[in-house]
Amino acid sequence: MGNLIKAALFDFGGVIAEEGFLEGLYAIGAKNGLDPKKFYGAVDALIYETGYLIGKEGEAAFWNTVRSRTGITGDDESLRREILNRFVIRPDVLSCADMLRTRGIFVAMLSDQTNWLDEINEQTSLFGHFDRIFNSYWIHKSKRDASVFVDVCSAIRVVPEETLFIDDNSNHIERARGQGLQTIQFIDRHDFEQQVRNYL
Repeated sequence: MGNLIKAALFDFGGVIAEEGFLEGLYAIGAKNGLDPKKFYGAVDALIYETGYLIGKEGEAAFWNTVRSRTGITGDDESLRREILNRFVIRPDVLSCADMLRTRGIFVAMLSDQTNWLDEINEQTSLFGHFDRIFNSYWIHKSKRDASVFVDVCSAIRVVPEETLFIDDNSNHIERARGQGLQTIQFIDRHDFEQQVRNYL
């Protein structure tokens, strides 16, 4: 049984939506005759290395680097669509976020994302389900930097121990836990809902 929480932080890709970044890159890699897993690993490193993930570089420069480093072909628009089309929103997770808000819990999104997240919101009104959005692209810090968790807790005026962080990435979960947050690693909807009930 978890301790009572005052805030919940939801990851986007892999929690609120299907993991479009991973699935899209797998598809791009396969179309270009590359090992999808190795291609994903290379691009996942490049999105951070180029600074695109934390808003220090633009999307065009990111895709130019990806093409030059990996040898893939395709224009920016077709490549980004392979990813964006796979970010399918999970209504059940949004319903859970809405339910937590009705119980007086501050609900925010904490995502390692780019300008893509804003485009998705324009199509879905996704942000309306959350009290605040923390996107690495705009806050200039990624969940790969453990201090982001303390920063976010400070910004919403809660202590880490009263904050629940939900993510599918085990490395992010470990970093958040190291900063004192309570955590749920998203595996599937049933497990997620069962764990959330433990905090209510």
